[in-house]
Amino acid sequence: MAKTFAPSPLALPLPPLAALAGLRLGAVEANIRYKGRTDLMLMEFAPGTTVAGVFTRNKCPGAPIDWCRARLPGGTARGLLVNSGNANVFTGRAGVETVETSAAAAARALGCAPSEIFLASTGVIGEKLPADRIVAALPALTSALRMDGWEAAARAIMTTDTFPKAARREARIGDVTVLIQGIAKGSGMIAPDMATMLAYVATDAALPAPVLQALLEGGVRGSFNAITVDSDTSTSDTLMLFATGKAGNAPVGDAHDPALADFAAALGEVLTELAIMVVRDGEGASKMMTITVRGAVSDGSAHRVAMAIGNSPLVKTAVAGEDANWGRIVMAVGKAGEPADRDRLSVAIGGTVIAAKGTVVEGYDETPVIAHMKGQDIVIEVDLGLGDGRATIWSCDLTHGYIDINGSYRS
Repeated sequence: MAKTFAPSPLALPLPPLAALAGLRLGAVEANIRYKGRTDLMLMEFAPGTTVAGVFTRNKCPGAPIDWCRARLPGGTARGLLVNSGNANVFTGRAGVETVETSAAAAARALGCAPSEIFLASTGVIGEKLPADRIVAALPALTSALRMDGWEAAARAIMTTDTFPKAARREARIGDVTVLIQGIAKGSGMIAPDMATMLAYVATDAALPAPVLQALLEGGVRGSFNAITVDSDTSTSDTLMLFATGKAGNAPVGDAHDPALADFAAALGEVLTELAIMVVRDGEGASKMMTITVRGAVSDGSAHRVAMAIGNSPLVKTAVAGEDANWGRIVMAVGKAGEPADRDRLSVAIGGTVIAAKGTVVEGYDETPVIAHMKGQDIVIEVDLGLGDGRATIWSCDLTHGYIDINGSYRS
């Protein structure tokens, strides 16, 4: 049977999801690893759908990553096939053959070229992915395709996730309203260097692939690249954006065209919402941290300092224990390797300034900070006092639940 995990105390409900013109989704049980739950998902796109993607920078990527990178320059997509339970990573020639076989079978089922099929896998590393089970499940999977299959698709790609993740927005391109809607999965092995483990966003807007790619790369910086659960960058990180073109908006050939301003903003909101859901479902998490660093010498420097705080086991365990141990935050700032001056640094938790100018604030009352630490959403703010650089990232606490999940992940 499939392992089940108690819902995260930070879980959010699925928002209302709408059918998106030019897209159908489905999910089935292929018995790849799990028993008694869906583990194979297919998205079918209308002819002419354009595609963009960003992928992990981990130097040991899975075979599906190599396949997608090689096909992305084609600019069009007809299908996306995703399995959970097995990552198809570090599986040698067998992994490549599984990808080729799966893509060919999906292409036959959808009546397109294999080069228009994109693939992803998530789960255990180092075990061969049985292509025969994927191929055998495709007839039922294509029969299951529906325009309202979003929730089924979101659930099928889950591994240690405790809740499905989805977000939607509407935007205007000229005088046309378009829909942007996406799903994501991720809970552990989260310190993205482009995206999260798996995330797929679609729109009915008509946009060429180069424009999509530019918008996606711009949107990922402050969303999926600004989260961390455990500092580990997955071998399977994939974020893709598909545009079916069914909304009928006027052509736009430049990502910086003012006509795309509303669309770009809405896309950023969808990406950020999905990314934060991943943190809220962090393995064993009981609290989420929003960490903002100001006054850095650059935005990049601020980001690196914020990630050092968000990745610190000492900060994360202090938050789990509801301990307002601000000294650990100072430590994390100092270890980041970025410009910092102890005597200009200030630290606040929950809006209360605790330390400034190299020492604790005179007359500091810990009472409101202790109350804040007992909540689920912890706000940490650091001002380096050196410049105008600023960044916000999201992280979670570290509890024994993380050990429980990962200590028995393969069993």
